[in-house]
Amino acid sequence: MKIQIAEEKHIKYCKIISETISSSADVRGTGIALRSPEYIRKKIENNNAIIAVKNGAFAGFCYIEIWGHGKYVAHSGLIVSPEFRGFGLAKKIKKLTFDHSRVKYPKAKIFGITTALPVMKINYELGYKPVTFSELTDDDEFWIGCKTCKNYDVLTRTKREMCLCTGMLYEQKIK
Repeated sequence: MKIQIAEEKHIKYCKIISETISSSADVRGTGIALRSPEYIRKKIENNNAIIAVKNGAFAGFCYIEIWGHGKYVAHSGLIVSPEFRGFGLAKKIKKLTFDHSRVKYPKAKIFGITTALPVMKINYELGYKPVTFSELTDDDEFWIGCKTCKNYDVLTRTKREMCLCTGMLYEQKIK
């Protein structure tokens, strides 16, 4: 298994990554923001994606978003292909995404929102803490990205104060 910062050679996996995110949303029945292959491609081209590949097969993925003029960084789209689940791959992908973010964006607060308990546990182990949405970015573009989630109506009804997702934040110690 090779887990690495995604490169141009990984663009061929964009469609399967997008489809895996979508099918996972259907199976879980919980909120997941859907992402197009073009969107995923941009993350790879901008050096803001982590991918796992085994013997030429897509195994897992996560990407980085920058918000609030670099004040915040979010990790999104953490997905593991069904045949590679249950082996700790999500944790390894998330750890590399976390490390890459801390190096590339050393002054940014790192956050994520999720409904997935395993992701919450991984985040907690990395040093994230649960927070209210008011402690996350106020960048409207971030919240627009939630539109494809089936729970978007909850977010809008509550004026972005709450949703079914849990917000988690890691604040880097500036040296």
